[in-house]
Amino acid sequence: MKAQYIRLMDLLHRICMIIAGFCLVLITLIIPWGVFTRYVLNSASSWPEPLAVLAMIWFSFLAAALCYRERLHIGVAVIPMMLKGKARLAIGWLIEICMMGVNVFMLWYGVKLVQAMWYQWISDFPEIVSVGMSYLPVPLGGAITALFVIERLWKSEFFIEPTTEEISHISTE
Repeated sequence: MKAQYIRLMDLLHRICMIIAGFCLVLITLIIPWGVFTRYVLNSASSWPEPLAVLAMIWFSFLAAALCYRERLHIGVAVIPMMLKGKARLAIGWLIEICMMGVNVFMLWYGVKLVQAMWYQWISDFPEIVSVGMSYLPVPLGGAITALFVIERLWKSEFFIEPTTEEISHISTE
């Protein structure tokens, strides 16, 4: 069961990476188009900037979940490194439970925010993209990161720094 869950998280990781990568490519293509229409054609398009912002929001929350799973987030491990044995394990569990609390908060209140804003339209995309859709990455990012927290708790792998090979593997996916 544990191996199946880890494989499922690997698949989720891959899907998040593809979507985040797509968002980054989309931003890279949209912004120059907006600059071109504004400064060369003297007829600014209204959609590039808000679409780039939406893509950046999606990218940010998905990339944050990916960075958490790959242990590439900022972490201060001064106290855990001074501890040994059960004390170190206990603080690892405490940190991950706090992380789970933050993600459950993001999920719970993110869903409420999405529901509250679902029928308000973004003025640049009337009847196509709602404000709620722009907030959708908040609960989604919280849920995905919570699944990654469960994986880390299940594996009991705390305070493990990624190796150079792991980091270079991530950058070449």
